[in-house]
This record gives sequence, structure tokens and C-alpha cells, in this order.
Amino acid sequence: MTKITIVNGGSQGLGEAVARRLVEQGSGGLVLTGRSLDRGQALAAELSAAGTPTLFAHVDMAEPGAPQRVVDMCAERFGTVNGLVNVAAATTRRTLWQDTPEHFDTVMHLNVSVPYFLIQAASKLMVSTGAKGSIVNVGSTCGHGGPSKLSAYSISKGALATMTRNLSFALMRHNVRVNQVNPGWMDTESEHRTQTVEDKAPENWLELAEAGRPMGRLVKPWEVANLIVFCLSDESGLFTGNLMDVDQSVLGAGDLGIPSIADTPQL
Repeated sequence: MTKITIVNGGSQGLGEAVARRLVEQGSGGLVLTGRSLDRGQALAAELSAAGTPTLFAHVDMAEPGAPQRVVDMCAERFGTVNGLVNVAAATTRRTLWQDTPEHFDTVMHLNVSVPYFLIQAASKLMVSTGAKGSIVNVGSTCGHGGPSKLSAYSISKGALATMTRNLSFALMRHNVRVNQVNPGWMDTESEHRTQTVEDKAPENWLELAEAGRPMGRLVKPWEVANLIVFCLSDESGLFTGNLMDVDQSVLGAGDLGIPSIADTPQL
């Protein structure tokens, strides 16, 4: 594999797993974005030493024009781009009654606007350099509706799903494919922080959570990364416009019945 890939949110968690998998497959170059300068630079140095030239773009994606700057950095370093993975997202908890316009706008900007304009900039570079492209958005099973405590987040992931379908149709004539992977509850460092800090769960929350899952564990970053890298590769052929859930549930199926009034969430 000699392709060049941008991973938005590539310095930890799922994004890091994607980057490492791409290196294992002989990627020609990577551009990673992330919030931690030290961690991002260390990972870029490690992956470069492993044989894949890697640039860490320490860019605040909330700033105007940030998506274009990231793609410009990729063009300056590598001349083109073949793949884009949109992993980074705001996952803060808010119910409808707790939310604020400022929080809602931040979530929508980071989870919808940033991926959209990264796709805009990346696809323009792909077309201008004659590169066949593959773009993967990372959504969430929350995009099907989601829990009450993740209102804005769930809405943003629903919007991302529509974006994926719309842009896959718009870009297919330019040999650019767009797909989306929707992880369910996933075992990551950021989820550990969310569980212990925001949800006040005990330190052994993962052990407790996995004991109650149908297959005995949460979704792991490596298995989601494998699907993402497949979508980036030529092996996925004409695969485009697809939304794929990676979870231990089947949308619309189940035996729980209608929830009782006792199950009503506290907004």
C-alpha cells in the first residue's frame, strides 16, 4: 500500500488503531490530527521510524479554516491524498433539558461541520491530482436515536449518516468513495475518562460492563480499525454509501418489549 491517508483524531484510541493498521499494511504516508502535542508527535515519530512517513498536524479543528489547513499540510508534505478517516468527535453528555446553545453548536461543529469541510478539501485535492479516493466517517449506533443523556451527540451522528449517503452519491463520479462505520459501546481511553469522570462509574466499570454484554466484551478499537482500513483499500472495490454498525445489537430486533413508566429516564 503506497497511499496517503489523513486521520482526523489519529493520535489516540480508534484513530491510533487505524494509523497503526495502515502502517502494518505499508501505507505510503499519514497525516494525524489530535489535541495532545506531545502524544501526537511521539506517535508520528514512532510510525515514521516503523517505515511510514507520518506528519502530526497540531491544529485546533474548532478554528475557522482548520480542515483546509490540514489538507494543505498533507498536500505540501505528500503532494496528494488518497484516504480520509473522520474519527474525532465531541462526546460530552447533555440531555435536552441540560443542553445550551453553546454546547449544541460546539458538538455540531466538531462532529458535522469539521468532517464535512475536511471531505470538501480532501476530495478537491484527490480530484485535482487524479487520485482515486476513499473516505470513512466514524459515526455511532447513537445515530439511530441514542440515549437521552447524549442528545446533541446522537443528533450529530444522525446528520453524519445523511452526509455520508449524500456525499457518496455526489463524489462517485470522481472515483471518490464515502462510507461510514458506526461503533457501539467501545473500550477506549476516552471512554474510560467519560465513564469515571462524567458518569461517576467505578474504576472497574469495564469489567462490570463486559460481564453484561451478549458476547462478553465491549467493541475493541482494533476490530473497528480493521473494517475502516478495508473500506480505505482497493479490496473494497465499488463499496460506497454504506453505513455499517459494529455492535452487539440488531436495529429493530429484540425481546425487551415496551418500556414501563419506571424506565423513564431522568431528563
